Amino acid sequence: MCDFDSNPFADPDFSNPFQDPSVIQVTRSAPPGGLEEYNPFRHARTAGPGNAAKSTPAPSQNTQPAIMKPTEEPPAYSQPRNQDQARAQAELLRRQEELERKAAELDHRERELQSHGAAGRKNNWPPLPQMFPVGPCFYHDIAVDVPIEFQKTVKIMYNLWIFHAGTLFVNMFGCLAWFSVDGSHGVDFGLAILWFLLFTPCSFVCWYRPLYGAFRSDSSFRFFIFFFVYICQFGVHVLQAIGITGWGTCGWIAALTSLNSSIPVGIIMLLVAALFTALSVGSLIMFKKVHALYRTTGASFEKAQQEFATGVMSNKTVQTAAANAAASVASNAARGAFKPHP
Repeated sequence: MCDFDSNPFADPDFSNPFQDPSVIQVTRSAPPGGLEEYNPFRHARTAGPGNAAKSTPAPSQNTQPAIMKPTEEPPAYSQPRNQDQARAQAELLRRQEELERKAAELDHRERELQSHGAAGRKNNWPPLPQMFPVGPCFYHDIAVDVPIEFQKTVKIMYNLWIFHAGTLFVNMFGCLAWFSVDGSHGVDFGLAILWFLLFTPCSFVCWYRPLYGAFRSDSSFRFFIFFFVYICQFGVHVLQAIGITGWGTCGWIAALTSLNSSIPVGIIMLLVAALFTALSVGSLIMFKKVHALYRTTGASFEKAQQEFATGVMSNKTVQTAAANAAASVASNAARGAFKPHP
């Protein structure tokens, strides 16, 4: 047991390992900061035999994470897909704005109807003074009755009707001037007055009011009435622009003829002929435009027939007449049945 209690470092034959020359050389060659701060990779590596020593570059101070950059552009098919998505989104936004606009329009029309009352709306056309013995005959308000997308077209047609009435009014003065220089054209002056008094109210009632009602209630039957009457009106405009002598219009033929009698009167009649020509061209353009809008509303001839049948059968006058006719037929049949045979 005494061998285990002895101190091996006290033996004079024991050699201290830290006193070894190789260890002392390594400790002396250590950096000044000590072994804790020693970095063996800071210095250049020992090159192998036959190779020169290579210096290791110092690391950069601004270290950033490595980011891989794409070496190729995204495929071409991804760009049209993004464009389609953008177009679809723009279309949805446009439809949303249109729905909001229509909702605002319906609210406005509802407020107008509530303020005036659907049954208590007073007629306001023609705008006659209160002291006039005859009152207005129609209710006319494009901003209230006609949807927003059709208001511009209806306003143009209303202005075209005003232009038509104004042209007929000027035509009277043209024929009067013609009659003043040539007494044989009194018939033209009389017919010019008749055309103004006849065509002005008839055109408003026969083609403008059906157009107004067609856009107001989306009525196929009223559209067909407008197309039928307006085609006839366009034919009358063409004849008035031609100006056949004795028909009561200052057209091109009548204006050129009047130049032989009086140049000032001929110039006036040429201006009237130009107005009739402009009226014909404007009527043709608006007819095509209204027909294009009519096709977008989904109207059809079958729908017009249904509206006509429904309107006729719901009319109280027609119902009363049908009931009276049925009653008379039944009474006649009963009399014939109970009549004694000879």
